[in-house]
Amino acid sequence: MDVLLDNLDLYGPFFWTTIKLFLISGVASLIFGTFLAGLRVSPVPVFRAVGATYVTLIRNTPLTLVFVFLVFAYPLLDIVDLSYFTAAVVSLTLYTSAFICEVVRSGINTVPVGQAEAARALGLTFTQILGQIVLPQAIRSVVPPLMSMLIALLKNTTIAAGFSVAEAGAIRQYLSERGDNQLVGLLWVALGFIILVAVLSFIQRTLEKRWSVAR
Repeated sequence: MDVLLDNLDLYGPFFWTTIKLFLISGVASLIFGTFLAGLRVSPVPVFRAVGATYVTLIRNTPLTLVFVFLVFAYPLLDIVDLSYFTAAVVSLTLYTSAFICEVVRSGINTVPVGQAEAARALGLTFTQILGQIVLPQAIRSVVPPLMSMLIALLKNTTIAAGFSVAEAGAIRQYLSERGDNQLVGLLWVALGFIILVAVLSFIQRTLEKRWSVAR
């Protein structure tokens, strides 16, 4: 307990940075991943090819390499300067979106084809069918795997510590510099992540109960 109390100035701000990384990247990943899923099921072959290429490329690339590109290679292009925090958000978003895309696409495949055909017969466009009929049902059917992706994203935020972002994964390094017990410090970090994951699991169970009744 002494390690935690003596270093509250580390644990509080660093875990807050972790939460900000997770929230911003999570929302951005859900939006971009759903957009990619739309491309993957588009009736236009070029859009399907773009979505499939992105997913294949990113899913087979280690997250660390995505960080390396955004932090070290991207600045050489001299386009827009990114802070380390922003580069971490972009890296996590680009990586997680590819997996969320596939989860959402699997949910889209659970919606009976007849519904889309009926909507098309009524004159609705592809965008209207996807946004108003298919996606609401698809998202409800993939809540557990979506939350699993978000939990993985939460744990992946620790990689940002290796790229100059002061978040929970970097606490050990600071404890070492202060001469505190690193093992005990890491146990408190682990407890913090367990609490955050428990919150996400509670949200998952709540959504499952609410939407199972709605179905």
